[in-house]
Amino acid sequence: MKMVLAIVNHDDAHAVVSALTQGGFQVTKLSTTGGLLRVGNDTLLIGVDDEKLDAVLDLIKQNSKSRRQVIPTTSEFGMGFYSAMPVEVMVGGANVFVMSVDRFEKL
Repeated sequence: MKMVLAIVNHDDAHAVVSALTQGGFQVTKLSTTGGLLRVGNDTLLIGVDDEKLDAVLDLIKQNSKSRRQVIPTTSEFGMGFYSAMPVEVMVGGANVFVMSVDRFEKL
């Protein structure tokens, strides 16, 4: 058995959870914040049998989209003068960790 911990963009979380649920997988969703932009993410916990791991990873990949976003930054030019310079960054997608589970009990 494996424990899949997937951190997905909040904008994609509903689609990922829906796809996993429709695929017959049980998912626990935790609201989290972090990353480059300090924006909302959702951390998904999915317990899965080893032989179904690839199906879970495929569903996460299909429903987590990367996208470009422009954010303002500031640069100091001396004497307290700051200029906002927009920077384009990639956001979205998913960070996935797969851990082996030695024991599982449903109490």
